[in-house]
Amino acid sequence: MIFKSKMSGLLDRAEDPRQTLDYSYEKQVELLRKVKQGVVEVASSRRRLEMQAEKVRSKIPKLDDQARQAMEHGREDLARLALQRKQTALYELEGLEQQVTGVEQEQERLTISEQRLAHKVDTFRNRRESLKAQYTAAEASVKIGEALSGVSEEMADVGLAVERAEHKIESMRARSSAIDQLADSGVLDDVTLSGDSLDRELAELTAGQNVDVELEAMRRQLGSSDAKQLGDSNS
Repeated sequence: MIFKSKMSGLLDRAEDPRQTLDYSYEKQVELLRKVKQGVVEVASSRRRLEMQAEKVRSKIPKLDDQARQAMEHGREDLARLALQRKQTALYELEGLEQQVTGVEQEQERLTISEQRLAHKVDTFRNRRESLKAQYTAAEASVKIGEALSGVSEEMADVGLAVERAEHKIESMRARSSAIDQLADSGVLDDVTLSGDSLDRELAELTAGQNVDVELEAMRRQLGSSDAKQLGDSNS
């Protein structure tokens, strides 16, 4: 049961109602064609029976004349034979007329059926065109909806990207604003100045040390010169 249900669902999705409608219409048209053909055949049969009945009916007056002429000539045997043939013709004519009546009734019944079927086929044809148009419109609507759904999903992704970009921009603006506020308040300048002051003090210490070294070197040079001069004077 589950398998049949799944298969039915797959067939429903795979089946195109327009093809089903066209197939049903073609079957009805074929049935109507057969009914019309049947009406034509019945009408032809009726005409053949009517012609046969007319032929038999035309024999009856001739047989009457033959029987009368035979009696006038004293040939009762021939008159009897003619009258017997007349009775046979009358019996045959009665059967043919009954057949014609039956065929007429059948023709009328088939004609009515043909008219009703033709009306149904014409009604179904109009209904088919309407249903096909509705299905085509619904199919187009579904395709458009699916396309719009895909666009909506893409737009949702784009929206998230835009939201992230806006958030990042706001963060950068906030940082920029904070830096501007620090700059305006002089905090950044103080940091810069404190750095310069430290470098300056270190440079002054280094310079002082260099001066001390140079002074010590000069003292040594002067001390050596004085000692040499003193030695020369003693000698």
